[in-house]
Amino acid sequence: NEFVETVGNNALEVLRNEPAAQKGDLNRINQLVNEYVLPYVNLEKTTRLAAGRYWRQASPEQQKALVEAFKGTLIRTYSGALSKVDEISSLEILPFRGDANADDVVVRSSLSQRNGPAVGVDYRLEKTPEGWKIYDLNVEGIWLIQNYRNQFAQQINQNGIDGLIDALNRQNQ
Repeated sequence: NEFVETVGNNALEVLRNEPAAQKGDLNRINQLVNEYVLPYVNLEKTTRLAAGRYWRQASPEQQKALVEAFKGTLIRTYSGALSKVDEISSLEILPFRGDANADDVVVRSSLSQRNGPAVGVDYRLEKTPEGWKIYDLNVEGIWLIQNYRNQFAQQINQNGIDGLIDALNRQNQ
């Protein structure tokens, strides 16, 4: 819980104090997300789980390119969620349910915002040699990996793994 609270509050604080972010400059918000959120995300695991069975069919070069392409998608996803942050936005960590000694946990939170109801955000984390890392995110009942797994499978079936990488890169421009 403390890990998510610290990372989340640090990101909110940076966004609140950044004039360009307050004006809705998505390029600047993307930079801040890349700097203050993504270091705590296990990008390879997130991508591997989203790709599902197709991950094993990809060459090491394709796997690396897919992680990099999906990173851009994740930055846009987080930035979209954080683009509405203002001075009254706050992150409330909800009581922890589960085994506190587990190496894979879900931390639940609620993000309050000025123009709308609080948004439920859950984080799946795993303990790694480098510390806790986020690898999945649930916003209002939709898990990120499951959502992308369906899209990835459809794209791979139509255009192969390289087609998926190209599609992700086009969306990130």
